[in-house]
Formats: sequence, structure tokens, C-alpha cells
Amino acid sequence: MKPIKVALAGAGAFGIKHLDGIKNIDGVEVVSLISRDLGKTQEVAAKYGIGHVTTDLADSLALPEVDAVILCTPTQMHASQTLACLKAGKHVQVEIPLCDVLKEGEEVLKVQQQTGLVAMCGHTRRFNPSHQWVHNKIQAGEFNIQQMDVQTYFFRRTNMNALGQPRSWTDHLLWHHAAHTVDLFAYQAGSPIVKANAVQGPIHPVLGIAMDMSIQLKAANGAICTLSLSFNNDGPLGTFFRYIGDTGTYIARYDDLFNGKEEKIDVSQVDVSMNGIELQDREFFAAIREGREPNSSIAQVLPCYQVLHQLEQQLA
Repeated sequence: MKPIKVALAGAGAFGIKHLDGIKNIDGVEVVSLISRDLGKTQEVAAKYGIGHVTTDLADSLALPEVDAVILCTPTQMHASQTLACLKAGKHVQVEIPLCDVLKEGEEVLKVQQQTGLVAMCGHTRRFNPSHQWVHNKIQAGEFNIQQMDVQTYFFRRTNMNALGQPRSWTDHLLWHHAAHTVDLFAYQAGSPIVKANAVQGPIHPVLGIAMDMSIQLKAANGAICTLSLSFNNDGPLGTFFRYIGDTGTYIARYDDLFNGKEEKIDVSQVDVSMNGIELQDREFFAAIREGREPNSSIAQVLPCYQVLHQLEQQLA
């Protein structure tokens, strides 16, 4: 099996998660690392045995041996960098969100369809074993969602990343954090979103974004979703999902799953790993090898961004 050679852009908190996941996947080799700070990037490259280091994505795209690129860069760069990869003839996986301007995401889909290359977006919730377990139950006809109740909470009143380091860019409740749930709800309901409402709290004077937001969604099949998001919550961080269905209630907290009575459900055998990022990467590389559309392809996730665009218009 000829190894798939990968360039990874963005050696921050999330890039490291991908590097750790890829270590567990046979037949894949990271050959190039791209990030803003050359010194830090060289340190990470040395740790993971990556030979080529640069601060410019174009340098890596020019390497003929690179088959595929994983983008873990700031949100505002996602769409343009994804286009650059496709136009250079490289398969690409871009971290969530695909874009923060809908027409840029639509352009990515157009170019992906022209090139026929594998292009997917890191909607990790589709791959987490906890959500896969629920998905499998839905697919088997044993569970149907009546309501999803979701809380996405962080304490982030300054511009910090997951490692507590200053960010060079501003994160966004709507275009990043809501994207996870908007996509997951439609995916799990197996039905497109036909109604969406949003309200937001005050705009932060320095960051220029809303720190609190509430979103309501309805799918064509009647399922509803209530999503609360905050950067002001001084408590447990992350996203907590309550699936309320016709045959049970399930609560997903990261990779742990519980029933409505808080009894833990074993999800360790759902897939080959408990690491959602690794499973996402496995799907990307399998789709490349098999010449097929991946789960979480650009085409599959674009409806999510159409909903986010509608919500942004409402909020404006």
C-alpha cells in the first residue's frame, strides 16, 4: 500500500490533535508542516519527525509528493486555503467551519465538483463514538429524535485558544460553535432544517462578537433543536447534547454517553478508536483510497452553512 503523504497547516492546539490521531493510522505520512511561527513549527515538526517546514501553504502545495492537505488554520482562511489546495490538485480536509461567508463555501463546492477531489470538513460530532452510537440506533429504526437540547459553553472573555494561549484571530459562536450542532441535528434527524431562529446578547466592545446566543431549529420531519451558546459561562466547558426521542433519552458529553437516568452507556466498541479526530482522519484517508465521497463532504455540510447565513441575516 503506497502511503498517502500529507501536509498539515496550523501547528496549534487542533493541528497537534490531528498529528496525534494520524500516528495511529497505517499508510499515512505527514511530510510537511505549515504554521505562522517558524521556530515553533520546527519544534513540532522535530517532535513528529516531519521533514519539511514552512510558513507558506504555497510551498507545501508545490511539493509533488503531497497527496492531501489538512487545514487547522484560522476560520477566516478556511475557504480560500481549501480552494488553493483543490486548485493545486490536492485532496483536502478543512477543520470546522468551512467558511464564515456563505458564497465562499459555495465556491469551494463548485471547485470540488469540477476537480472530483476528496474534500471534507471537520464536523467531528459525526464521528464521535457517543454520537455514532445514537446515529446507529436511528439508522436501525430503533430511535427517532423529537428534540435535541444542546449547550455549548466556554469561559472566554479574552481571545484565547484551547491551550490558553493568545489567538491571532477571533472565534465565533455562530459560524464555528453553532456549526457543530446545526450540522449534527440535520444529520441525526435525517431531515433538512426548514426553520431557524436566533437571538444574541450584547456585542463585546473589544472582540466585536456576541458572547451569548440562542438558536432554535426545526427539521422537515418535525424534530426540533434548542441550542444555547456562551463565552461567558464560568463552569464546565464544552458542548453537552440531550437527545430526547420516542424510545429514550440520551446525553452525550464529549465521548461519554448516558441515558436519561444518568446511567453510562458503553460506546468503546462503536468504532476502532474513541478519538473523534482520529476517526475523522481515518474517513478522509479511506475516501481518498476508495475514490468515494467522504462522510462530512463539502456537499453534505454546505446546508449547515446556508442555515448559519440565514441566522446571520436575522441577527443583522
